[in-house]
Order: sequence, then C-alpha cells, then structure tokens
Amino acid sequence: MTKITTLKAKIREITGKKVNDLRKKDIIPAVIYGHEVKPQNLAVNYLDFNRAFEKSGESSLIELEVEGKKSNVLVHDVQTDPISGRFSHIDFFKVNMKEEVETEIPLEFVGESPAVKELGGVLIKSLDEISVKCLPADLPEKYEIDLSKLATFDDVIAVKDLKVSDKIEILVDGETIIASVQEPRSQEELESLEQKVEEDVTKVEGVVKETPAEENKTEEEKK
Repeated sequence: MTKITTLKAKIREITGKKVNDLRKKDIIPAVIYGHEVKPQNLAVNYLDFNRAFEKSGESSLIELEVEGKKSNVLVHDVQTDPISGRFSHIDFFKVNMKEEVETEIPLEFVGESPAVKELGGVLIKSLDEISVKCLPADLPEKYEIDLSKLATFDDVIAVKDLKVSDKIEILVDGETIIASVQEPRSQEELESLEQKVEEDVTKVEGVVKETPAEENKTEEEKK
C-alpha cells in the first residue's frame, strides 16, 4: 500500500445554483457518503484537491479531514466542466477498512517495445485500467506494464502476466490481452485496401460514379 494522501474539506451550507459562486472562488462543491456516514455536503479547495487527485486518482485512499474528523475515502466520481475542463463536483466514498472494495487500478506503460522500434510495428493498448477487489489498505496505486517484453509480433502482455499480491483479486479474465504489437501493412496490402474502398463506393445503392463521358450527357440521356 502506498502512503495515504491527505486532504482537508469544510462542511458546505450553500447548495443549488449558488454553488457557482463557490466555483468562481476556486472552491469545489463535494459530497461524502458511504460507511457509517450520512451524506454531507462539503467544500474543497481547488488546488488542494488537484494535488491530491494527481497522487491518488480514483484508485488510492485519501485521508479526508472535515473540521477535525478524519475519514478514509475513495474519489467515487469527479465531474468536470465540459468547456473549461475544470473540476466542478466531487463524490467521496467513505470506506470500511475491514470490507473489500471493487475499483479500477490504472495501468502505466513504461519502456519501449523492440517490435515497434526495430520492426516498425504498431503498438496496440487494449486496456488502460484493471478491475480489482481487495481491502482498502491493500489497494495498489497502479500496475506498470513493461513494453520492452514485446520483442516480436507474436509477443503479448496479458492480465495473467501482472505481478499481483495474493491479497488482491483481479476481476478480469487472465487471458485478456493488455498490449501487443501489430505488424505494419505491406505496400501491396495498402494498395489492395484502397482498391476495395473504390470498388465498394460504386456498389452503394443510390451512388452513381460519374465518368467523364457520363458527365457530358444530358439529363435526358442519363435516364
């Protein structure tokens, strides 16, 4: 388990449309709910949350302090403004440290694939996170995926290849591929694809491909 990130919040009395005034002051409206806690409206400093979220994301515990009372929480949901991209609302879920939780653990791709660098292949990332189940204290921050293991087009990195603690249950089939390298298409294949696209366009119902001679015909002659 990584070191728990800490974050302070205040009880929020302002609700409804008036919360926009808080956002203008770099305060994010939030709510906490979960284990042995009644849903409560909170207010969180924007910069403080941004720093904490960069460290923990949605998969690591945060020690949330609300007016002197501390709770272990997960960021259950984060809403962002569709235009500015800034955080607009946060849901904190208080966990029971003795009960297992299900969450997504991010995958961090490191290294470089020889099949890409030396053979010109195309890297295919099929997953960017993994569903797990475990006690909150055992949640990993992330799983690293070493791309240097992809030396040929036949090599793959699957879920079963992850180094996982026996305290953690992976909720994804072990044969599921995380990363692989696709062989680049040959010039002949690319030309063949272009030809097929050209042929398919002429076969679409209602589509008439005009030739130069056809274009010179009158509307009456075309009929």
